[in-house]
Amino acid sequence: MPKPGRPGARNAGKKKGPLKGTGGHSRKALEGRGPTPKAEDRAWHPAGKRKAAEERYAAAGGKGRPGVRAVGNNSNRKSPKAADDTETVTGRNSVLEALRAKIPATAMYIAQRVEMDDRVKEMLSMATNRGIPVLEVTRPELDRMAGFDGVHQGVALKVPPYSYAHPQDLLEKVIDRGELPLFVALDGVTDPRNLGAIIRSTAAFGGQGLIIPQRRSASVNSAAWKTSAGAAARIPVALAANLTATLKEFKKQGVFVLGLDGGGDVSLPGLELADRPVVIVVGSEGKGLSRLVTETCDQVVSIPISAATESLNAGIAASVALYQVSTLRAAD
Repeated sequence: MPKPGRPGARNAGKKKGPLKGTGGHSRKALEGRGPTPKAEDRAWHPAGKRKAAEERYAAAGGKGRPGVRAVGNNSNRKSPKAADDTETVTGRNSVLEALRAKIPATAMYIAQRVEMDDRVKEMLSMATNRGIPVLEVTRPELDRMAGFDGVHQGVALKVPPYSYAHPQDLLEKVIDRGELPLFVALDGVTDPRNLGAIIRSTAAFGGQGLIIPQRRSASVNSAAWKTSAGAAARIPVALAANLTATLKEFKKQGVFVLGLDGGGDVSLPGLELADRPVVIVVGSEGKGLSRLVTETCDQVVSIPISAATESLNAGIAASVALYQVSTLRAAD
């Protein structure tokens, strides 16, 4: 029979772990807590909750992201990747024009309880006929896809990265069609919204395409798509490795280069080259045309404006010049 212990005494032989006074607590404290877990590995963190929801969704046999519901019978279609190099086109006109141009879209997104006008109905019909997955999402999800200050009007379209043309191919196709070339080249325009506006103006006033330099220039991204109101689906944009060299090649083939600058030696109303093959070069609002491009121009043209205004936005300047050229051509 075991001997009873002394009253109040503790049986240390049966206690696991460090005892008080052994220094165990101090050693344990010095070990630290280890590296900070990632946000997605913390159950209480929003990223952790999102990860857990995705895991439950995947375990249940779902596809795509939680909160995204397929519209119609898309059970046999692959869900688009959550992260890829596609662009998101937003806005009803832009999405509709992209679908009409048969751009190889990977998915169409439509907001829950969206107002069904004729444009939305046409979008849904074209997407269904082409086998493009149509996914119903919440408006906050569309807001996130559209980005800062993006206006999606309840629809969005995932499209592949823009496919640029070659400047020489652009010129040859216009000549083969028997048309009088009218192009716009951008020199240092870095705002994609300006690029989109110029694409739209080029389409409106009979231009056949744009030329942008490979470096220090805006690209045809989702912001340009949106501002172009769908014109980016119809007007080709060519990428020039060297803008000055490209303009010189155009000159050798009979195209006149007109630069827009506030200090130009020719006033736009007095332009005499409108009835010739023309490329209008627009510089940035801040720096204007670069020196090499200015030296390449056949004429540097200025737009008369009020003295109260220092300069015009690149998109507006291009629109005014295109309108003047198209007006003079129509009068001939």
